[in-house]
Amino acid sequence: MNQQEADKILCDRVALMSLAEKIDLLGGHGMWKTKAVARLGIPEIVMTDGTYGVRYSIEQIDNDAPGGQDLEAFLGVVNRRANEVQAAWGQMRPATCFANGSSLASSWDVALAYELGAALARECQALGVHLLLGPGINLRRTPLAGRSYEYYSEDPVLTGDFAAAVINGLQDGGVGASLKHFACNNSEVERTTMDSIVTERALREVYLLGFERAIRKSKPWTVMSSYNKLNGCQAAENGWLLTTVLREAWGYDGVVISDWHGIKDRPAALLAGNDLDMPESQTRKEQLLTALALGSVSVAAVDAACTRVLGLISRAKAGERRDQPCDFDGHHNLARRMAGESIVLLKNDGVLPLDPARLRRILVVGAGAIEPVIQGSGCATTTPTRVDVPLNEIKALAGPDSVVDYCPGYGDDPAQFDALRAEALGRAVGAAVVIVFAHTAVGYDGEGSDRRDLNLAPGHDLLIGALAAQHANVVVVLANPDAVVMPWLDAVAAVVETFFAGQAMGGAVADILFGKVNPSGKLTVTFPVKLEDIPGYLTYPGENGRHLYSEDVYVGYRYYDRRGVDPLFPFGFGLSYTTFAYSDLHLSAAIVGSGDTLTVSFSVTNVGGRQGKEICQVYLQPTAPRLHRPLRALAGFAKIELAPGETGRVSVVLESRDFMVFDPAYGRWLLDRDQVTVAVGASSRDIRLAATVRCDGEAALYRKLARDTQPVFVLENPLARRAFVGFLQTNVGISAPEAERILEGCRSSFFGIFVTMDRRFRLTFPETAIQELLDQVNAAGQVHPA
Repeated sequence: MNQQEADKILCDRVALMSLAEKIDLLGGHGMWKTKAVARLGIPEIVMTDGTYGVRYSIEQIDNDAPGGQDLEAFLGVVNRRANEVQAAWGQMRPATCFANGSSLASSWDVALAYELGAALARECQALGVHLLLGPGINLRRTPLAGRSYEYYSEDPVLTGDFAAAVINGLQDGGVGASLKHFACNNSEVERTTMDSIVTERALREVYLLGFERAIRKSKPWTVMSSYNKLNGCQAAENGWLLTTVLREAWGYDGVVISDWHGIKDRPAALLAGNDLDMPESQTRKEQLLTALALGSVSVAAVDAACTRVLGLISRAKAGERRDQPCDFDGHHNLARRMAGESIVLLKNDGVLPLDPARLRRILVVGAGAIEPVIQGSGCATTTPTRVDVPLNEIKALAGPDSVVDYCPGYGDDPAQFDALRAEALGRAVGAAVVIVFAHTAVGYDGEGSDRRDLNLAPGHDLLIGALAAQHANVVVVLANPDAVVMPWLDAVAAVVETFFAGQAMGGAVADILFGKVNPSGKLTVTFPVKLEDIPGYLTYPGENGRHLYSEDVYVGYRYYDRRGVDPLFPFGFGLSYTTFAYSDLHLSAAIVGSGDTLTVSFSVTNVGGRQGKEICQVYLQPTAPRLHRPLRALAGFAKIELAPGETGRVSVVLESRDFMVFDPAYGRWLLDRDQVTVAVGASSRDIRLAATVRCDGEAALYRKLARDTQPVFVLENPLARRAFVGFLQTNVGISAPEAERILEGCRSSFFGIFVTMDRRFRLTFPETAIQELLDQVNAAGQVHPA
């Protein structure tokens, strides 16, 4: 059956539905289901949250509890801490809690991302879930953002490619994905009312690009609109976003679903392109019925949305594989491997990896060693099948000849901080190494609230500093949603960054500490030295309901590079127990034109003594950009595993689109004519190889002209200059050399070209002639859409 035949079947079924049945279908059933239409044999499907694990509420799903209609209960959910999820949702079915987004993306491994999606699909099949509400891919533009732990990166290329792999793994397993939150939901402060004010260029090049890449590479079954306003319009009701961009520009033909209670005006949302209103709300159903009766919403618009929802239901039912086995023990082992691939070694003075044969006594400090912080708080929170205890895993790998001691070091009561710190200092005497498990404050790492600072939890920084002042071999193991400041960094011997690494974090950390796994993770965000260094710091989190994204296209490392600000750790940074050398860069072409591809090839050699994996990053640096642009921007990446002494060849394929800029004046992506440096590096600040390529686009190096454009910009544009010479010959009756001379004399005028010529010739040029000239020049400089 081809797509046209399938669409006709869906349309025919919609034609059989009553208006009430259509409204019910577009309004969900309870908290987590679509509405079945038994009369026509239309089944329900089940959906639930889960960006890194499946969260299944027995009461709300199995018992059809109307949780979404009880506002108090709903708010109780999203405001709960990770360790209170059972109280919020009722009895939960356990599922594997994999490494959270900020952790797993540090692997830079799209194959591993696909494995995550496939594993989530198997667990969804086992639990009877058809649609998993993830992945979430809002950019981590500020490390304070409450839901940063769910998201992948500050960079849209890495974000989009990683998300596409997760989605493909999930949907190849017969379970739908919901790419969220579309768009610019980058803070939890007043998140349902805050208006994100973002320029169109920043939207296209940064905040929407990850969504666009993910959709092009994976075709998610659904896209979820976000809570916030975007440039004055509620995202859930934004026709430019949901129709003009998503459907018309990107060709998306799936279902748009609202975030829970994210629609405020149901008729407006439907007309904007929002198909499925979740969860069930009788009030919003009545709004839509009233609009239909008044004629402000057409039946055709309702039918189009119903057709898409029926298509989703049909696809979801066809994907059912309920007899497929699900190996939860195997998934725990996978979670351990994922966490090990994602952990980032930020500092190592040589103390790591630990050698049990040389360690008579190890001191482990921190409550996180026995009650690990493995995930963030909010709707994504998962009830794990089991949790590795880091202390136990360290003891297992330390072996019988090493004594592993433990003390808490800190607690929840500030009155105990001094005593617990003193105990840790006393116990550290005589230890070969001190391993400190530290984390950020639990509860300020999730849905409903942003973090207030970049510090660790109260007492942790002071504890680490005191231990490092006394002991030479302090190893800090961090658990945090996003970047933190480290006032003690210079004094400690090693720093191991886990972010929130899931239920197998304990085993993965032990694997890294003892060298069973060679660390290969690299940062997907920039770590600032201090809070004030964050891009957009001066306008965060907004005021009077408006949040200006003042850094524009300079998000994350783009800002630090452009401003020359030294970060604590740069984007793409991560250490290994071995060393890699780069060589032999080759570009497949000297010129890149519209529609072309460029293969970037280079060699990587493991020049150290351990087998390891290296994440190679390809950046593009324009030479003389027509519009302001970042110093360099990530365009591609690859991960390679090498034995000691082994050399491998890496190839990264770039598309002409990767070289383009979005020009709001033309309303499209343009490939400017410029020399571009292709830079290959181990991080954004560690460039190892570089070569240049010429971009031969159809875009001129000149701005679009208006009647008030200054003369200098007209004279710099050869097309415009010739046209204006001809215009003066025709309308003033002078020779071409004389017209050239007079135009050159206008170069220094700060008035617009036509005001300048009007004063110069003391003539009033016809309005129609002026507009025809401008149209002629701009048409000659027009480009084909990318």
